[in-house]
Amino acid sequence: MKNSKWGPAGVGVATGFLSGLFGVGGGILMVPCLVLLLGMEQRRAHGTSLGAMVPISAAALVGFLLDGSVAWMPGLLIFAGSSVGVTTGTGLLNRLPIRLLRIGFAVLLLVTAVEFLVTAPHTEGHGGVTVPLAFAYFGCGLATGLLSGTMGVGGGVIMIPAMILLFGFFDTTAKGTSLLVILPTSMIGTARNRRSGNIDPGVALVVGLSGVASAFVGALGAGELSPRLSATLFAGLLIVSAAQMLRHANDRPAPEEAA
Repeated sequence: MKNSKWGPAGVGVATGFLSGLFGVGGGILMVPCLVLLLGMEQRRAHGTSLGAMVPISAAALVGFLLDGSVAWMPGLLIFAGSSVGVTTGTGLLNRLPIRLLRIGFAVLLLVTAVEFLVTAPHTEGHGGVTVPLAFAYFGCGLATGLLSGTMGVGGGVIMIPAMILLFGFFDTTAKGTSLLVILPTSMIGTARNRRSGNIDPGVALVVGLSGVASAFVGALGAGELSPRLSATLFAGLLIVSAAQMLRHANDRPAPEEAA
């Protein structure tokens, strides 16, 4: 498959659907596929994945917008905090025991997954943005950025549980709002990766455009899932994320990773 012209398209279709269904960046699937199936170098795969996520996350976001499942102000506040946090997080890479932090965070993901599996969260939806809530959303973004920057974990697996469990978001609104944060993050990261030559533009374009339709379909399908099934599927995603984090506990995360 490394020499197959259909390989990048297949990766795009699969990861696009994953992004739309779960409201995440899709890097958790895309990066391993680019490395193992297409033979791409690890760091370049991260940059290419981020570039491909620009059209994919945009298409998925449109699907959630049509469903009215995007909270604009909370999303913008989370993005503001994340922008600060990711810069700080990458600066802490050489000062913190990353291996221990990754193991600890993997355990947290597993505990969260169990909570989703045992009982689907019952929420009443988010309310209006008050001053305390604005600081809380910014703090959520700050924590997301810090964790992303230090451990290379994508923001979606952090933001969505936080929005559901801490802020009472409906499942679909959490996913749509997550994509609202992921889209500009992907655009900023792609611009930086282009300057550093850390991206394959051709592959990113093919993967990204191939995933547009499936991302839109996945986003529409997310609204049709029952809370129980949605919680179970997302728990599975958290378990896979935790497993990958434990597997790469000693690695240095690639810059600007979003998943």
